[in-house]
Amino acid sequence: MAGVNALQWLNLTRHGESTGNVAYRSVLGTDAEETGITERDADIPLSGTGRAQAGALGRWLAALPEDERPTLVVASPYLRALDTARIALAEAPYTVPLRVDERLRDREQGVLEGLTPTGVRRRFPAEAERARRLGKFYYRPPGGEAWTDLALRLRGFYRDLEAEAPGGRVLVATHDAIVVVSRYLVEGLSEREVLEIEKEPVGNASLSRWRHDGGGLRAVSYNDSSHLTSAGFPAH
Repeated sequence: MAGVNALQWLNLTRHGESTGNVAYRSVLGTDAEETGITERDADIPLSGTGRAQAGALGRWLAALPEDERPTLVVASPYLRALDTARIALAEAPYTVPLRVDERLRDREQGVLEGLTPTGVRRRFPAEAERARRLGKFYYRPPGGEAWTDLALRLRGFYRDLEAEAPGGRVLVATHDAIVVVSRYLVEGLSEREVLEIEKEPVGNASLSRWRHDGGGLRAVSYNDSSHLTSAGFPAH
């Protein structure tokens, strides 16, 4: 993908743990139909752990060699991702421009927002069956997005990033689905390959990195949380 491969470094991080992540985990394995999240998706904040994870990410930024330090940081406008970027940058002993791009927002769930898998099966059985038949990559819930929609907006994002920061070193603070679909684009994966990768959840405040080697971007790490485990956080 030309727009991505024009970068020298591409670093993606998922936001730190959010209160929404905590709420969702609390209902897993129960009979609950709703997650219990009361905020709109854009306003879900970081938990205390998430803020600490963002600080650890910032200390990783601070320790980077000068030729690997980001020249630009771009964040999703959703509070949990934007605050992750802000907290991390506050730890860095150098100044990096931070801007927001709505194309980095999380996948929109439409009428299924706020529901657990149990809730979807009970309240929207036809949609649950349609999702099973089409698969995660192509299924679009009413009012929501498929992964192919994420790929479309990310292609535009990376093309614009090429024009704004050619040869740049970029850190993107975003969401798990955006990290996975970005890998799909950067590495030219198939539907089957990306869905196999997606079976491993993207950890909060984990890092995925690609470096330009003269022939394009090549993977350095994916879903790496070593900067967190070395700071005392449990492995994801």
